[in-house]
Amino acid sequence: MAPPTASSDHPLPAPSNTTTSTPQWSPQKILSTLPHPLTPHSTSPLPFLHLLQRLKTTPREGWRRFGINNGESIADHMYRMAILTLLIPPSLRSSLDTNKCTRLAIVHDMAEALVGDITPVDGVSKAEKRRREGETMTLLCEDFLGKYEGGQAGREIKELWWEYEDDLTEEAHFVHDVDKVELLLQMVEYERDAEGRLDLGEFAWVAGRVTGDVCKGWASEILREREPFWEGRGRKVGEGGKVVGGGVEGTNGSAPPEALKKGLEEYYRKNGSTNGEAETWKVFDESR
Repeated sequence: MAPPTASSDHPLPAPSNTTTSTPQWSPQKILSTLPHPLTPHSTSPLPFLHLLQRLKTTPREGWRRFGINNGESIADHMYRMAILTLLIPPSLRSSLDTNKCTRLAIVHDMAEALVGDITPVDGVSKAEKRRREGETMTLLCEDFLGKYEGGQAGREIKELWWEYEDDLTEEAHFVHDVDKVELLLQMVEYERDAEGRLDLGEFAWVAGRVTGDVCKGWASEILREREPFWEGRGRKVGEGGKVVGGGVEGTNGSAPPEALKKGLEEYYRKNGSTNGEAETWKVFDESR
């Protein structure tokens, strides 16, 4: 299925209600605050490329709540996602455009160069997140790439981003799964780096949102790999990926707050619906 090519095919939600004391967020306002001004409407791609440098220096925010302040950047996350798409097994290569999957992976978080990494606990609705990111992609692809070589590259990048955002193709479905698998990999690695002092089981929740068989297999393998790490420290992984036993920071075996749980469900809702709590946690039973 080819993605729509015009921005009018992707209606953005109306701006959130604001007061005079809370200015409406816009990418232009963020752009105006950058220490080194970038000139749009150039025939050169350099201003666009300089702007993307922010993806290399902007951290993924979800880890910072756990004291991981020098963690991965947005670009780090997208890079390993792109590598994961290169590992698509032969069984899927007849039904997936593998090159398209790689391109989706390296474009899907591009808007975060100005929007930042909005997480489920930030109090920003999914509709507002879509508005901010959609407007940012228009700025990047039209204002910064519109005059470069006739604007073709900008149009292609924006179409790729919307294809991922709308999640209506098999390639987009696969890359959404890869997004979750990459998060699970990083979760396990940060727990290991902390040598058992940090429980990041809160993020294991996303394994239940993986839909394709290949990525389900990868997610289950990651969760199985995590269990002996905690068992070697006298603890075990309980329902939903939470570590049972005291002496660790993070979720420490307690259920996430209701506001967090609601935010996670909205953040990972697929095509406007959820699969239900039983389906969400099914992957944990299958991984054992």
